[in-house]
Amino acid sequence: MSRAALLVLADGRFPAGGHAHSGGAEAAVTAGRITDAVSLADFCRGRLHTAGLVAAALAAAAVLGAELAALDAAADARTPSPALRGAARRLGRQLLRAARATWPCAELDALARRFPKGVHQPVVLGLVARAAGLEAADAAYCAAYESVSGPATATVRLLSLDPFEATGVLARLAPELDQVVGRAVEAAWRAVADGVDALPAASAPLLEIMAEAHATRPVRLFAT
Repeated sequence: MSRAALLVLADGRFPAGGHAHSGGAEAAVTAGRITDAVSLADFCRGRLHTAGLVAAALAAAAVLGAELAALDAAADARTPSPALRGAARRLGRQLLRAARATWPCAELDALARRFPKGVHQPVVLGLVARAAGLEAADAAYCAAYESVSGPATATVRLLSLDPFEATGVLARLAPELDQVVGRAVEAAWRAVADGVDALPAASAPLLEIMAEAHATRPVRLFAT
């Protein structure tokens, strides 16, 4: 295993399409729910313990060999918003495209052939992590970090928030991120043994509602 591969996969410059998505931050800024570093921290904390936990568990379970179609169906069931389901599959396709060029392997090629319309991004992330020689916890860390780094980066652009303050928010969330990853990996092992119903289903209804409203806005900086 090369742990350095995790740095490549988690790098915001990896061409997986994440830069075009705000993780709900644009809609939250528009609604006045994120106005400064304090409210950004609250938003990111809520996202980490809901969408972040679910994504981390899905990614970890994919590394551990859980059945991919079942994981994708589980992701669908945990994503009520059609807009978010579509975005997750678009991001999954883009991540798979970048990963096949970076870590070529038969397993990624087979995934592309089996699911031509795409798979939820966290599921793809787990398979990509395995192709890169990473472990379940590595994939969970990547997914959990993405759940908060995307909104933090987007808020710098949306509010001209001091990037030092945004980075400080992420740093202060680090202990909670560790906890979320631990819970996600434990759940992933249970899912492998008992089925995908063992995966967490932590919900963030306001994120889903805002995603649907955001999808209808005629002018927007980010896709989600």
